[in-house]
Amino acid sequence: MLTSTLLLSNQLPTLQYSSTTEQFDETWEAPLATLLGLGRAAGADFIEFFLERRNYINCGAEDDEITSITPSLGTGAGVRVFRGKADCYVSTNDLSFSGLKAALEKGLSILGLNLPAPNAFIPEINLELFRDYATKRGKDGWLPLCSSIREMGEVLLDGTAKLKQKARHIQSRRATYFRDWQEVLVAASDGTFARDIRLTQSVGFNLLCADGANRASIGERAGNTSDANFLRTWDYQQAAEHIAESAGKMLYADYVESGTYPIIMANHFGGVIFHEACGHLLETTQIERNTTPFADKKGEKIAHESLTAWDEGRSENAFGTIDMDDEGMPAQRTLLIEKGVLKNFLADRTGSSRTGHPRTGSGRRQNYVYAAASRMRNTYIAPGEYTTEDLFASVDKGIYCKKMGGGSVGATGQFNFSVDEAYLIENGKITKPLKGAILIGEAKEIMNKISMCSQDLELAPGFCGSVSGSIYTTVGQPHIKVDSITVGGR
Repeated sequence: MLTSTLLLSNQLPTLQYSSTTEQFDETWEAPLATLLGLGRAAGADFIEFFLERRNYINCGAEDDEITSITPSLGTGAGVRVFRGKADCYVSTNDLSFSGLKAALEKGLSILGLNLPAPNAFIPEINLELFRDYATKRGKDGWLPLCSSIREMGEVLLDGTAKLKQKARHIQSRRATYFRDWQEVLVAASDGTFARDIRLTQSVGFNLLCADGANRASIGERAGNTSDANFLRTWDYQQAAEHIAESAGKMLYADYVESGTYPIIMANHFGGVIFHEACGHLLETTQIERNTTPFADKKGEKIAHESLTAWDEGRSENAFGTIDMDDEGMPAQRTLLIEKGVLKNFLADRTGSSRTGHPRTGSGRRQNYVYAAASRMRNTYIAPGEYTTEDLFASVDKGIYCKKMGGGSVGATGQFNFSVDEAYLIENGKITKPLKGAILIGEAKEIMNKISMCSQDLELAPGFCGSVSGSIYTTVGQPHIKVDSITVGGR
């Protein structure tokens, strides 16, 4: 029997809601539940609202001056509507009830659905007990505790001054910092109702040195989530010493000779190759596009038996750590590869519905303008059984890739990556510095050539661009040995 608590469609314009604008809290339950019910009454199979508030600032220094301070504030929402296997996404920066209703109506119309008749009943959507990670974990007070603009400038100028002190033949010294504070709320017709706050910060140096025809360009970046004091505790002196030392060695380095070599790849940011050349191929978006060679390989060997790899959102303070994804699913650890065997793919809601792979808490997006998609979080090769000494001792002549630079990856895993800092290995020992090395290969081949992994796993911050925008991720690995790879040079 229908009860008097059910709404009629023609009553919607008369509804009054008092949701708070200062934060996303339980007062948003009533209007969002009503809108979700309206979408279901119109014939949608599933509806999701993603609400966001953002407070971002970027600060840059060059040589001995602050050259930029760029703040940005944003508020908006996105609604995703599903009908069968089809879906659409509409965003708006109007968070009023009428603004959200208009976005929902637009999404419904794209899928050929119309709002119900004026006398139609709107079903109740019973949302879960409010899951508030922000309040539960003390995140509401983060923003006012972050470094002030004055502090940002002082740290960056102190850092560039230290670079000037430590490096020689300097052409330019740059330091950059950003702080990104984000509050999100997810409500969906399956009952999801969850809130979180994310605080992401990153700071780094770029140093360009030149002496005649000799050039060296080195960068280094640190990143953190969840620590309001991150910039205050960043050891800029140590970072400056490291980057100045690397630039000094690379300035007069010989160019590498092209060829096929065994290589030892350093830990930390060395994991960028696994992220780019293999990690993306394990996202369900790639299965949907038929652009991964691993689509039908689950349970099969795709890598050397020495290689185990994870993707997870739970490492403390890591750049890709999240308590929940942008579809409201709690963070978890996902075993990607175990002893060379493919175990799991990374799936968001849409990817799961279209490929059959279970959701993994990997639905991520840059902001409310983008629909969530399957994306990596903290992705790394696990520690192995060898020492770094074992790895180097196994190489008669090869290359040590200590610091990776930029690169590009093809749709199905072909890649090329520059090496910013490299050294020749002779008889198991590091000898002279080399520059100009470019690693060239294909994921499905290189994964089977990673024959040794050491025990010194380290993680590094990164930025990943894909169908749902640019997001914060972690890459990582221990030192690894690749038995052979094509190295471009001179």
